[in-house]
Amino acid sequence: MGRLKVTGSALSVRRAPLQAAPGEQARSRSRDQAQPWRAWYKTARWRKLRREVLKRDGYKCKQTGQPLVGKYPADNSAVVDHIIPHRGDPVLFWDEQNLQSVTSGWHNSTKQSLERRGLA
Repeated sequence: MGRLKVTGSALSVRRAPLQAAPGEQARSRSRDQAQPWRAWYKTARWRKLRREVLKRDGYKCKQTGQPLVGKYPADNSAVVDHIIPHRGDPVLFWDEQNLQSVTSGWHNSTKQSLERRGLA
């Protein structure tokens, strides 16, 4: 729960930003160094492309039809997924036709399971 802050006569809740645990931060830094393409996800170009894909797909999961209305880390939050895994290939990474809007829940279970088995 955030702290209560008095602003005039109204009370508002100030929430601390989500932060990864120290071990997770180190793991993320290590992965960023081993896979330099991960930095592409932090660019303005990616954020713009992601917004365009979500709009194109009507903020609905292309796999389940579920509306993408949740806020991270909710299962119904929006993820823009690479249909064909790019594995560092910039052509596949930036290809809008290789992107689809999916729920976080579908991406983190079904899609990653398919990728681990070499089926995606």
